[in-house]
Amino acid sequence: MAAIDIGTNSVLLTVAEVESGCSLRPIVERATITRLGKGVDASGRLSAASCERTLACLREYAEEARATRAERVAVVGTSALRDARDGDQFLRDATAILGVCPQVIDGRREAELTFRGAVSALDVSGPVLVFDVGGGSTEIIRGTVRSSGSEIDAGVSLDIGSVRLFERHLHSDPPKSAEIGALRADVRSTLRALPVSSASHRLVGVAGTATTLAAIAHELATYDASVVHGCHLPRNAVRDLAERLSALPLHARRELPGLEPARADIIVAGAWISLEVVDHLDASEITVSDRGVRWGLLHELAS
Repeated sequence: MAAIDIGTNSVLLTVAEVESGCSLRPIVERATITRLGKGVDASGRLSAASCERTLACLREYAEEARATRAERVAVVGTSALRDARDGDQFLRDATAILGVCPQVIDGRREAELTFRGAVSALDVSGPVLVFDVGGGSTEIIRGTVRSSGSEIDAGVSLDIGSVRLFERHLHSDPPKSAEIGALRADVRSTLRALPVSSASHRLVGVAGTATTLAAIAHELATYDASVVHGCHLPRNAVRDLAERLSALPLHARRELPGLEPARADIIVAGAWISLEVVDHLDASEITVSDRGVRWGLLHELAS
C-alpha cells in the first residue's frame, strides 16, 4: 500500500506492508519540499513553477510505488489545493502521473487522518490533543486513544500555516521584532475562537514543523525517526528554539544540524505558531510524532 500527502510545503510518500494484527511496516518513506502553496495566500492561484516542482516529485513517487508493487494507492491534497482557484489542471496532471485522482480533502477530514496517523506507534493513551502546523493551515484535534483504537471528539483546521504566515509577515532577514509580533498576534487572534480544551490532555505535535524542531533540539546531522518519534519538547525548549531561530539570518539557519535547508525560511513562522499553540493550551510539553495524514490513510487502507 502507498499513501501520498500533497501538502502546501512538502509532498510525503509512505509505502507500507501489512503485518500480523494489521500493524504496518514502512518500506519506503520520502519527503520532498516543493512549496506548492507558494503565493497562494496572496493570489489564490498556483504558480506554474510550484506545479512543475510538485509534479516532478509525483513522477518520482509514482515510480517508487510501482517498483514496490504497491497494490493500493491513496493520494490526498490539503490546504494549497483547497485554497487555489485554478487547481483543476494540476489535479488532471497529477492523475495522469499517478493513475489515481488526488482527493482534495476538507479541514475536518485532514484533522481525522492527522489524528489517526499521529498517535500510531506512539506511547500515548487517554485524552490527547494533536496539532499539525502545515504550510497553509494548522489542524488541532481532540480525541481519545485506547487499546482498541482512537476516537476523535472535535477538530478544527485554521488558516495559520508556516508558509502562509511567513509570506504574510516575515519580510526581513533575520525577521524584525515587529514582524514576529505581528505574526504572533495573527496566531493569537485565530486561536481565541479555538473550541478545544487542553485540560488533562497530552499534547502531540506532528509533521514537518514539530519534527524539525525536535531534530534541531537533538542536533541531528541526519534525520533519525527513532530519536524524533515519541521524544518530548518542554515548553521552554520550544520558546528557546523560536527565539534562537528568529535571531539567525537565513544563511546561518541553513547550516543548523537538524534543519533541512529548504525549510530554513519558514521554520521561524512554524516555531512561533507552535509556541502560541502550546501557550494557548497551557501545555507543559509537546510529544513529537513523525506520522501524520499519510499514516492515517494507510491505516484506513489496511482496515
